[in-house]
Amino acid sequence: MRRALIALGIGLSVLGSAVVTAPAEAASVATVPLARTSTAAQEVAEFWLADGAANLRDATPYEVGATKNGERLSADVPPDGPPVSLAPMEAPDPATSGKVFFIGDDGRPHWCTGTAVRSSYRNTVATAAHCVFNIEAPMGALGAWVFVPAYTEGATPYGLYVGKQGNTHYDYDDIRDHGRNYAFVNVYNGVVSSASAGLTDVGRLGDNVGGQGIAFNQPIASTVDVLGYPAGPHPDGTRPYTGESLERSTGSRFAVRVTVARADRLVGVDSPFTGAGSLGSAWLTGYSDETRTGYLNGITTSVSDTDGDGRYDTGISSYFDRETIPVYQHTSGTWTGRFI
Repeated sequence: MRRALIALGIGLSVLGSAVVTAPAEAASVATVPLARTSTAAQEVAEFWLADGAANLRDATPYEVGATKNGERLSADVPPDGPPVSLAPMEAPDPATSGKVFFIGDDGRPHWCTGTAVRSSYRNTVATAAHCVFNIEAPMGALGAWVFVPAYTEGATPYGLYVGKQGNTHYDYDDIRDHGRNYAFVNVYNGVVSSASAGLTDVGRLGDNVGGQGIAFNQPIASTVDVLGYPAGPHPDGTRPYTGESLERSTGSRFAVRVTVARADRLVGVDSPFTGAGSLGSAWLTGYSDETRTGYLNGITTSVSDTDGDGRYDTGISSYFDRETIPVYQHTSGTWTGRFI
């Protein structure tokens, strides 16, 4: 991983950024700068795309917080307000799922799953908060953060999208409340790289791949489709997923409890996904095979073996309630634009 350490030496402006609280109208939102300037964004894009996208290829699945000891509950997770939903954004060739890449606290390139979601400026990616915020450091963001929709073996078929800022609930950043482990990231216009032209702008994320709808305060009795890139072994040593292709599982939801200090209002789903790689996977209600869209209503933050048979059987997500809405709204209303 020497390449990662050397290349990031020229882009210190994108690392170690302090978290700041959003303005008063979004007091429950914590915002962290990712690549603040056009120069910083260009450095990030070049880092990932240089040498035939070698750093993308070298990245490994992020495993921080990937597993939890979980217990299924018979209780419900009650809404704290009326149900709210926003319809998906369609595209000629929808491809909303992909991988988010970043440099971890260990100085190495890693990835989680991410999903393009509808927003006013068509520039928003949803993932787990700890795939944006560096929980292994006192404050700040994970470095060199980008999103690649439909990523496959170093290919960026719809471009690479550099993150400008990440947003999560204030309680996740302040007290590590795992019931608020979700993040929405504003990205710049996408870019591709060629030997002759260098970096070329390819336009807005939502225009290129569409965006999933989003829903809040929904009943947990319904089933959801989970889309992600699971990788890594089960506790019994079996390894059914490689992390190289997008996988889908469908399961019923239920309330769940995990053994961490702060983790209220969590939801589980029947899913065989392993934790590494699937962190940030989209939970979609009303998913259509024809349009490849649905309504984002959860994000995988960890997985658990709840029956003790040595295989993961449950994905875990925060419940999307009234407290989630201002985080999403703040991100949806933030413009980014192009950096080249």
